[in-house]
Amino acid sequence: MTEPLIRPRRKDPLRKTREPLLPQGIRSRTAFGLTAAAAEGRFALQVCTDCGCILYPPRDACSRCLSGRVPFRDVPSGGVVLAETTIRTSTDVYFRERTPWRIGTVALDCGPSFVAHLHGDVAEGARVRMTLRLDKSGNAVAIAMPDTPTEHQEDDVQLRELTCDPKFRRVLITDGRNATGQAMVRAIATAGASIVFVGLADPWKPFPGEAALREIPGVEVVSLDITDSQSVADTAGEIAHRVDILVNTTEHPRIGGIMGRHGLTVAREEMDIRYFGLLRLAQHFGPTMRARGADGVNAAAAFVNLLSVHALMNWPLYGAFSAAEAACLSATQALRAELRSGGVKVLNMFAGPLDTEWFQSVPPPKLSPAALATATVDALRKGIEDAYVGDVAQDIRARLDVQPKALERELGA
Repeated sequence: MTEPLIRPRRKDPLRKTREPLLPQGIRSRTAFGLTAAAAEGRFALQVCTDCGCILYPPRDACSRCLSGRVPFRDVPSGGVVLAETTIRTSTDVYFRERTPWRIGTVALDCGPSFVAHLHGDVAEGARVRMTLRLDKSGNAVAIAMPDTPTEHQEDDVQLRELTCDPKFRRVLITDGRNATGQAMVRAIATAGASIVFVGLADPWKPFPGEAALREIPGVEVVSLDITDSQSVADTAGEIAHRVDILVNTTEHPRIGGIMGRHGLTVAREEMDIRYFGLLRLAQHFGPTMRARGADGVNAAAAFVNLLSVHALMNWPLYGAFSAAEAACLSATQALRAELRSGGVKVLNMFAGPLDTEWFQSVPPPKLSPAALATATVDALRKGIEDAYVGDVAQDIRARLDVQPKALERELGA
């Protein structure tokens, strides 16, 4: 049975921070299909469209009929552990610092066998549920989980190395004034975070929900205005070395397309708050988080950005806003590459219209801020990179795979 995680002691300031190291990260182009599935929390393998054979490891042609049509598809994840062993020494520098490490051979019910990481509650001969997770290098690895959830399952040492669970971590919520930020604070605090820093521009100004926000255990309000580079720099200088997870909850959705607006004032505000605000956070918090990617239990783990799903396909009713979101998406892809050397994940939470005042004229379905916050915590616990929350986001994601041009026309209508 997994031992419950103990709240870490305050770090000795004279103790050297462990340098972030990455596991071996070389993959073939075909094997990135596993990474794409792991990034969304799915278990997918290659399935031959001609003979139906399920393939592993990834290859360019079917091993049974030699067909080249072997796309990745979601498959059943159940299996049995055939054998297990514990590695106590390794020539790989990353694993040498993390031994002992359990691995084993798992036979899937659907056919293939895996050499996979083993959760601590899994024993030889046991039924397991195979999952794909992203390791510190950003590549997919397989870990066998208990077939039924066990107590303190999320506290397993090997699993925590592959996830970004907020438990006992210190989290920064960049904007606590809006409904999304307040819901995120409650969800993160409930998930067991040690400290929740809540950013407020002009914290002396009252706002709805302020009293309830300040009463949440573990909440620490900080002055943070992401439109002001000096404010971001000052706050980072005070708390960046303590932030393990950063959640960017700032938002500025405004209705309107491109031609209908008079002037560029609103567009500049959208870009300053969303795109340039993201850059300011990345520049001042990113380097410190990257350097702390292996800092024990309290290692920096994730940079989370809440995005509109219309960053993937413009919604002309909110055309300029969608364009700003697309710029943010492109920036997070660059940020993901830069933070990877420290083992810090960048998580994009894609959502449709939220049930807030800025989307009050939009018909249902709409997503509640609480549902988005809950999904964010779940995504952190799974250690994924891209999550699509709500009916609208999932529908747009599915239709982009089928016919992007048809989706463009439908949104434009």
